[in-house]
Amino acid sequence: MDKPRILLQLDSDPQPSVFDGVVAIDAGVEQIFRHGGVTPENVRELVYGAIFTRGGDDLRRTAIFVGGANVSQGEQVLAAVKNLFFGPMRVSVMIDSNGANTTAAAAVLAAAKHLKLAGATALVLGGTGPVGQRMARLLAKEGAHVRVGSRRLANAAEVCEALGQTIERANLIPVATAAERELTAAFAGVQLVIAAGAAGAVLVSRAAYDAAVNAGTLQVAIDLNAVPPRGIEAIAATDRAEVRGAVVCYGALGVGGTKMKIHKEAIRALFEANDRVLDAEEIFAIGQRLSATG
Repeated sequence: MDKPRILLQLDSDPQPSVFDGVVAIDAGVEQIFRHGGVTPENVRELVYGAIFTRGGDDLRRTAIFVGGANVSQGEQVLAAVKNLFFGPMRVSVMIDSNGANTTAAAAVLAAAKHLKLAGATALVLGGTGPVGQRMARLLAKEGAHVRVGSRRLANAAEVCEALGQTIERANLIPVATAAERELTAAFAGVQLVIAAGAAGAVLVSRAAYDAAVNAGTLQVAIDLNAVPPRGIEAIAATDRAEVRGAVVCYGALGVGGTKMKIHKEAIRALFEANDRVLDAEEIFAIGQRLSATG
């Protein structure tokens, strides 16, 4: 008889995410051990508790989820977790701090339904944030020419340089988007725009959106901000493949259903083996398989 599926939820925030806990239960997890305030310095005994209590095939019945609002802290916790594994003493682990990986995967998959990403020119606004960076990363790996937008060009350049070191033949260009003229230049020749800025930050005014539409190249626009005011003023949070000005539009809630499906399927995948590490690329691949079959 199989042992219960246990998920060890390691959250960098003081209080573990209720959202992530509910999704795990809905994905079929039978027991969740939730820990907040997790750091690379205090994670050792938690991981040891997960890998030393079961053996053999039973290890795949335990998995680790790394979450929290701070993606950088989550990445540090993930690195510490992986460093504690040795030989067969390991369990599968997934990182989705701030929902960055599942959100980025869902948005890129939405765009791919309407546009061939390889060779397309994409503009990622808020491209230096956690979701924006993953968006740029996934798009570049799909062969898109990616413009990483930021209010500060130096920040965008730093992200492009870092991503370029890890992605073979990546086509990444930093662009400034603070001023209207800069945004207009950034939109030139773009087929896809994804706004991944902070909540409450308007990145594309209705006038700027109309100008981009009138330029004639924009085909898909995605805004991931569900909190008013929206990142792209012309897009409603509920838009799901709505055509606005000849452009296919998605709002945050419009990609939310796909994000949830990917999140649940990724949790289920953790229990198929004891050696999986699910980061942005692996989670995107899960989304691609779901898209192909559904």
